[in-house]
Amino acid sequence: MPHWTALAAEKKQRQLKSIPQEWLVTPPPPSTLDVTGFPESCGLLNAREIEITNTSVDVLLKRLASAEWTAVDVTTAFSKRAIIAHQLVNCLTEIFIDRALTRAAELDDYLKKTGKVVGPLHGLPVSLKDQLCIKGLETTMGYVSWIGQYAEKNAVLVDILIECGAVPFVRTNIPQTLMWPESFNSVFGRTTNPHNVSLTSGGSSGGEGALIALKGSPLGVGSDIGGSVRIPSAFCGIYGLRPSYGRVPYCGARNSLEGQDSILSVFGPMTNSLSGLKVFMKAVVDSKPWLKDPLAVRKQWNEDEYELADHGSGKDLCFAIMWDDGVVVPHPPIRRSLEITKAALQKAGHKVVDWKPIKHELLGEVTRDIWNAGSAEDYMITTSVTGEPIIATMELDHADATAASFRPRNGGVTAYQLWQVQKLRQNIRKEYMDHWNATASETGTGRAVDAIICPAAPYVAPPHGKNRSTNYTTVWNALDYPATVFPDPPHKFYDQLDQDIYEMYDPEKFKNAPVCLQLVGRTLEEEAVIKMTEIVDAALVAAK
Repeated sequence: MPHWTALAAEKKQRQLKSIPQEWLVTPPPPSTLDVTGFPESCGLLNAREIEITNTSVDVLLKRLASAEWTAVDVTTAFSKRAIIAHQLVNCLTEIFIDRALTRAAELDDYLKKTGKVVGPLHGLPVSLKDQLCIKGLETTMGYVSWIGQYAEKNAVLVDILIECGAVPFVRTNIPQTLMWPESFNSVFGRTTNPHNVSLTSGGSSGGEGALIALKGSPLGVGSDIGGSVRIPSAFCGIYGLRPSYGRVPYCGARNSLEGQDSILSVFGPMTNSLSGLKVFMKAVVDSKPWLKDPLAVRKQWNEDEYELADHGSGKDLCFAIMWDDGVVVPHPPIRRSLEITKAALQKAGHKVVDWKPIKHELLGEVTRDIWNAGSAEDYMITTSVTGEPIIATMELDHADATAASFRPRNGGVTAYQLWQVQKLRQNIRKEYMDHWNATASETGTGRAVDAIICPAAPYVAPPHGKNRSTNYTTVWNALDYPATVFPDPPHKFYDQLDQDIYEMYDPEKFKNAPVCLQLVGRTLEEEAVIKMTEIVDAALVAAK
């Protein structure tokens, strides 16, 4: 067998050949940190393609359904912009645009002949994290050892998206093992943040986050076991949703820690437009995934829940703000964003109380203990095929490397020891449920707190290798609470003193990094969480 470096180089060459040569551009110099404006100024996109790629998901679907825009035109526009994005931030893995355009042409033909759309996602290009198997393509998931393994069939979610009329066209970058909150591997390299390329795009769905931030895809699918949808969404300034276990089918996708079924990875949507979250979830759930994946939950899309029937029909909501988790105090921009959101919600007539976190540090420890029960062996067995090294740091300079708390530190535990950790988590879940229920005494609505608003991370996107704290997202995986990430509109300073004090935390290092927050609901409350995110989003816009 060739050396692992030769295998990786050969795969990278094949990726380069899959890029249409006429779409190659000359990227800006490395000194240009913010590359978000480049796709529209580089000259490759025409005015119509710029319009298409700046259009929200709900409007795109209307124009596709009415044949105002063809699926071929929309797929071409996003494909071109995705290739530009890749040349800027290295966000793609598999590129299969010819296959996508063939599919788009079939959809246009069907609409022309029947006057009907194929499904609710008719003609919509969709990007996929490099876990979702597509027949005939490799899914390396950042492992050199998985190069040359071609999928014999689609993952269940891919089949569902295609049946709904979607057009998969690219897959996106991840870290080796997936178990990192940044995105770097030995096959495809490092994905950077389009708002500031010296910062991380997050992980493990960092390729999706960066691609969507550059509007190279209207809707993408990431996965989340400890924050992997929400962290890149927050760092890249887009919307994302971590659904509850089993709401979106996982069957047929590749993964790390397979067989670990205590804290599950879930697939969720990532998008520039808030409408994309509902569009994706409703389309997937309405396709009855429980008939195709034995672990998918049998729960139809519930429009009454979306209209907040269990939350006073959306009137006089009570949100609880978690200012910090008792583990890591957030940076000034995050604190300020929470203050702005609180004021906006109060202005919109909603009540806001403080959330008291309980046992967040222990929840984080329990989660890591469950993952690490067998993760070191999992990584070792996977990489042993080629002898590729297990990546130990996301730092640019290995001399700066410090051990991250979420990486395995031992060879594993016994089954009995694992059961004790799982039992502890089970007990904390009940304690947290009781804690949430008890808030009914302070809301004034007769209900418990409707949703929690909190940081998605203690900071905006940090420099590469510095994203060491994931507790703000990971605890909700442990509790199996659905959570969205939503961007906070850029804020104005009260005066020069306010700005000077704010900038004391060294803003130059984090220049242009977006600020996002997280909204958390209760298990299997995806509909309500999406609706309440829309309410918060509208309040923020109204208060600008």
